[in-house]
Amino acid sequence: MGDASPRGSYADDVAQRSPSPEYRRGPVLLRGRLIPKTTSDQRLLAPSEGAAWLHEDPWRVMRIQSEFVEGFGALAEVGAAVSVFGSARITEGSPDYEMGRAVARGLVEAGYGVLTGGGPGVMEAANRGASEAGGLSVGLGIELPFEQGMNPWVNLGINFRYFFVRKTMFLKYSEGFVVLPGGFGTLDELFEALTLVQTHKVTEFPIVLMRSSYWDGLLDWLREQVAGAEMIAPLDMDLLSVTDDPDEAVEIVVRRGEQLRAEVAEKVTVHTAGGQSGSAQTSPEQAGPAETW
Repeated sequence: MGDASPRGSYADDVAQRSPSPEYRRGPVLLRGRLIPKTTSDQRLLAPSEGAAWLHEDPWRVMRIQSEFVEGFGALAEVGAAVSVFGSARITEGSPDYEMGRAVARGLVEAGYGVLTGGGPGVMEAANRGASEAGGLSVGLGIELPFEQGMNPWVNLGINFRYFFVRKTMFLKYSEGFVVLPGGFGTLDELFEALTLVQTHKVTEFPIVLMRSSYWDGLLDWLREQVAGAEMIAPLDMDLLSVTDDPDEAVEIVVRRGEQLRAEVAEKVTVHTAGGQSGSAQTSPEQAGPAETW
């Protein structure tokens, strides 16, 4: 076999990363030799030997439940908010940083709070823009061995052990998603939101991609390969908007929000009118599932 790639193996790359000087496990802060080698997600998803899981996993369920309760309680009064996703690796002053900062500022001026993953990079930029504009700046952090913790521009922060709990919070409390360039984590968040909108598991909230040159290759592949092979419908591509202008991104979110509220108001009016007319009463089955906000 030939020599190893000059870039080295993935395992070597991970081994060379400097661990964070502190580690948050839910409400617990750990430093130094107390920082664990694995995360709560790793331990939950690891294969179990014998029947040990019968004694361990039921207790994890209680911990998972407590994270949901804590998240719901902390975010219950957030109001209208938009999630901003993007790379943790960009630096202050870069074009993507300033774009994230500007779009968050615009969202606050339009009446929205801003939700991010609470970390550095695009997340910090968006929290900073929201905070500087006097708006609600939320950070939903996650237990990771190589992240720097909550950025200083967050004014409401929650740390989660489990990714799936954190994802639920993003989806439950967001009325739109603005996605800047990022890596696997950003792509995961993008396609999770896109899948749930496409399958009508959540309301058809706007999904806006920013910096078109970054996304062009992915969008071409989706059109030519995925839609071309009829794995998705061509109209599914309309679920994504693309712009390089922070003001346009905010406008897309605001316009779609107004449309959704108008649709809900119309449904309520029709349902109320039907209930008040004797012969035109609508049964719950005819009315369809209730809308909750």
